[in-house]
Amino acid sequence: MTLTPRTMLLIDADNVSADVIQQAIELVLAQHGAIHVRRAYCTAESAVTHAKLFKSLSIRPIVNLSAGKNSNDIALAVDAIDLAIAERPALVVIVSSDSDFAPLVIRLREKGCRVEGIGQLGKTGEEAPQAYDQFVDLTHHKAAKGPVRRGAAKTVAEPMADEPPRTAKTRAARGTSSRGRAKAAQAAAPALAPVAKAAPVRPAEPIQPADVVSILHVVPALRSGERLQLNSTVEPLRQAGLLSKSAASTKLFKKYPDWFELTPEKQPNKVQYRGR
Repeated sequence: MTLTPRTMLLIDADNVSADVIQQAIELVLAQHGAIHVRRAYCTAESAVTHAKLFKSLSIRPIVNLSAGKNSNDIALAVDAIDLAIAERPALVVIVSSDSDFAPLVIRLREKGCRVEGIGQLGKTGEEAPQAYDQFVDLTHHKAAKGPVRRGAAKTVAEPMADEPPRTAKTRAARGTSSRGRAKAAQAAAPALAPVAKAAPVRPAEPIQPADVVSILHVVPALRSGERLQLNSTVEPLRQAGLLSKSAASTKLFKKYPDWFELTPEKQPNKVQYRGR
């Protein structure tokens, strides 16, 4: 049996938004299949603010009560070295836009770890990505179009598919009337090689809100896209803390109409996941 290489995710939670934290978890899981250590370094206030997010994503908050601008950074660095020695992870992912982690990145690499970074677009300086084996910037708003990779090979612009190569005949047609240019283009067309049309650009998938991720986690049957009885979702949602004892599950699902459909409309008793 092939074991998944151990992956360690360390989050500078006061440096990036909650939305970026959620995107980072999804990105690392998609790329590497598992995250064995999930820790977020933050103040007590941030831990309370992000409590639901940390719980839904199985992130262990490391609360730092010490005063000082860099106290969270130091706590993260100390833990990173301890974990690298004790757990021997193959990959360490640091979620932060702070360039101060460069010495830590270098030391972790010396310990045999591959080190990747995830930052928040607009906050990351030019120096931060240079130390990492790979660095990705994520936009923090819901309309994010996906990761912007830093330090990757530059993409060479391709010619437009609808613009035929210019030949002597087409260049000679410039400056003449529109009818003359059309005739010149028709005369030149048989000699031109067919131009392949560019593949359609696939729109980026919307980022799921944290509550939607949590709902699908505790009620995995919803992922099938089939209609489920609302009564079957109440107990797991309450056990997960997503639904209070007196609240109806319809109230929770109605908050996310783009992701869940309730039927019938007047007195719904079934729910269907629409995000497939």
